[in-house]
Amino acid sequence: MAGIGFELRKLLRTESYLGLLRAYTYASIISSGPWVFSIVGLIAIGVLSLGTVYPDVLIVQFQVTVTHLIMGSLIFTGGLQLAFTRWVADRLFEKRPQMVVPNFLGVTLVTTALSGTLAWVVAWFGFREASHLYRVLLVCGFALLNNIWVATVLLSGLKQYRAILWLYGGGYGLSVGLAWALRPLGMEGLFAGFLGGQFALWFGMVALILRNFPLREPISLACFGRRQMYPELLWAGLFYNLGVWIDKLVFWWSEATSQHIIGWMRASVIYDLPVFLAYLCVIPGMGIFLVKFETDFVEWYDKFYNAVREGGSLYDIAHYHDRMQETVREGLYQIMKVQTITLLAVYTFVPSLFDWIGISDLYIPLFLVQAAAASFQVMLLAVLNVLYYLDRRREVVAITLSLVVLNLVLSRWSIELGAEFFGYGLALALLGALLLGLTLVQRLFRKLEYQTFMLQ
Repeated sequence: MAGIGFELRKLLRTESYLGLLRAYTYASIISSGPWVFSIVGLIAIGVLSLGTVYPDVLIVQFQVTVTHLIMGSLIFTGGLQLAFTRWVADRLFEKRPQMVVPNFLGVTLVTTALSGTLAWVVAWFGFREASHLYRVLLVCGFALLNNIWVATVLLSGLKQYRAILWLYGGGYGLSVGLAWALRPLGMEGLFAGFLGGQFALWFGMVALILRNFPLREPISLACFGRRQMYPELLWAGLFYNLGVWIDKLVFWWSEATSQHIIGWMRASVIYDLPVFLAYLCVIPGMGIFLVKFETDFVEWYDKFYNAVREGGSLYDIAHYHDRMQETVREGLYQIMKVQTITLLAVYTFVPSLFDWIGISDLYIPLFLVQAAAASFQVMLLAVLNVLYYLDRRREVVAITLSLVVLNLVLSRWSIELGAEFFGYGLALALLGALLLGLTLVQRLFRKLEYQTFMLQ
């Protein structure tokens, strides 16, 4: 483990409550920083534009546009993010780091071409009433965000968590500043300012990648060759991102819960705001996730497979296996415990908090359900992380596909049942996928030594 793992272990070795608090606080900030910056950044741009951008619907159009671009780009590159990161990991294991940057640039080229073409078709046919500048920004924004996700997941795979945090903080800070400066130009000015900060964010990521892996060979598309990427990872990435967004699509495209905003884009006033605010409640759980699974679990994981490869004793192999299993159990329990405490605190203080920031009390029931759903998602991420480490790709595909189906069916059903059931579709879908994942992980650990040796 490089970077974050060493730093967290150093903080934890102090054997003091202060060191423990610093470690978990640091992990929470590192793991949650990017999406916190994105949520806060969009809200800040909207608040700073009030009183300057008229009418207010233009601010809504900007925020809905960016939200749709984020959703679309995550789904579009979800599979590529996982498959390419695994491809890079395999090349590094083979001690061929010189292949990383040429293929990263090749992936960037292909992603830009495909996403740009798709966005151009959508902008041309779906946004005829919008200005030409808006459509140009829409195409550029979709391609740019796709490339940001690919660069982000590559840096995450290389354990560059702190760098990602600083880059996201700087990029979204610049987005807010540029949007504020260009707000007299209306919605297009807000959009252009936001994309300016995102371009700076992407440029910084590319510079960091080039610093870690200098370019010594021409651009390559070798990673797209036959049997280079695992198709299961492509499907798993697609299904996971589609699974966590499909309830929003259901509410956006239901006439009873949404309204038209611009072009083909719709929004749900009653659903969107509580969902995004609820994700701020999982910051403590993400800290636990990073500490337990990216440090403790990985430590025993490395020892287990090093013992297998290097001819360790059966006693050591069995011991490392047991410690891996105990770490997973303990990590999930700690995530559940800290998220339960967080939800209880939120339940106590959310009425006062919503009243202070001017949000209607009618949002509180949906917010609490979504906060619980976000907690289930953190635990699901932990389970999927274990399966990825153990290379159980088919199991991940089964879990993420179940998430898509459950979320689609249950979200549709919640709309038919009425407003008091909104949000339960996502929560129950994540809980169902989580229970399936826990069952598969438990079954896997029972046969891990046998399968590890028999697959050699």
